[in-house]
Amino acid sequence: MKSEGPTSNDLPTGEMPVVRPADSRVTITGAEVAAEAAGIPVPSPSIDPETLLPHWTEEPTGQMPAVLKRDEPVSSDPLDQIPAPVWREDETDYTVHDEQIGQIIGNVESSDPLDVELEEAPIVESPVVEAARPTPSRAERLRQSDQKLLKNRATRTAPPKDMRKATVTGVLAALFVVGVFLTGPIPVVILVSAALAAAIAEIFAAFRSAGARPATLLGVLATVALTLGAYNRGEAALSLVTFLFIFAVFAWYLATPTKFDMLDGLGVSVVGYIWIAVMGSFAMLLISPVNYKDRHGMAFLMGAIIVTVANDTGALVSGRIFGQRKLAPTISSGKTVEGAIGGLLSGLFFAVVVVSQIHPWNVGGAALLGLLVGVVAPLGDLFESLVKRTLGLKDMGEVLPGHGGIVDRIDGLLFVLPVTYYLVNILNLG
Repeated sequence: MKSEGPTSNDLPTGEMPVVRPADSRVTITGAEVAAEAAGIPVPSPSIDPETLLPHWTEEPTGQMPAVLKRDEPVSSDPLDQIPAPVWREDETDYTVHDEQIGQIIGNVESSDPLDVELEEAPIVESPVVEAARPTPSRAERLRQSDQKLLKNRATRTAPPKDMRKATVTGVLAALFVVGVFLTGPIPVVILVSAALAAAIAEIFAAFRSAGARPATLLGVLATVALTLGAYNRGEAALSLVTFLFIFAVFAWYLATPTKFDMLDGLGVSVVGYIWIAVMGSFAMLLISPVNYKDRHGMAFLMGAIIVTVANDTGALVSGRIFGQRKLAPTISSGKTVEGAIGGLLSGLFFAVVVVSQIHPWNVGGAALLGLLVGVVAPLGDLFESLVKRTLGLKDMGEVLPGHGGIVDRIDGLLFVLPVTYYLVNILNLG
């Protein structure tokens, strides 16, 4: 039977083939079954029954494609409120869409495809290239070590400060401390020893959260021993207990079978001991009967606490009202120059008006104390802020509602106590 079309031996005729609409349909296998299962209504006459799509020969319907549609969702279902994908042409399209999603499921980072950080692929070098690479200097190795250490630090965040809760906690703590001071020196010794032991345990817990290995048990025992020794033996206890602590720490790490960075553990152990135990023990030196007779040391310690609290409160209030210029932006973003000035003036005022009335303080000694506290108390705050920033912490603990941990509350006082002790000795107030 002769074929109606041209054969392979025939030459091209140049004629344009005629394609009928019925021959140009695009058929999706299973579309009709899926439509019935999904309960889709019967297509209109303008819809191709085989494809469920308008035939290419039909006139445009004027409907907006979903990728360009920007209508607001009307469903009350939270999941349905997530905006559908849309065509994005400029930066504002990305911003608006991200804000809509952020209001529903929380803050999200930009989905702009141009705003993506690509991870560097690991480079595998041959032994020849590795051998040719120069050995990094000691400074470079230390810099890389510091970056790695800070990168692996644990991070803990704390909720925003509740000023009402902080005020209530502060008032109750002040009443409790005043009541303890009124009962005599022995309750004060117990209070200070317990507070310093809890503080150094808090510090070592923060160090452990960052991966360090401090000798916590030895640190707590040495702190209690130093406070009691300073009260009973005066300054002689400082050198003795400190020597025994360092010797015990060396033996502690030598007897530890676990392999770790011993210098890191030894370093944080000694730093925590000096910061909390040694500097805090000056509170015991102030009230020690070895140094001051007739319990005059109680007045000296109370004066240091009053001026420090006044300085902290004044700095907080002044900073919130007038704070503009950052005091140390790389260390603490919350402390301002205006707050530091307000704290100094507040501490000086309470020193002259209140502390000077406590025997054996006088106006000149109290005023000098107020000036010195205005300088060293912010240093104590900044030092703790530097430690917390290094460790990746917001607060050292959560013992005091609205204030954080114990160290968060006594950081400035730890620096004030040695200054007060030597100021009293220089002025011969005892």
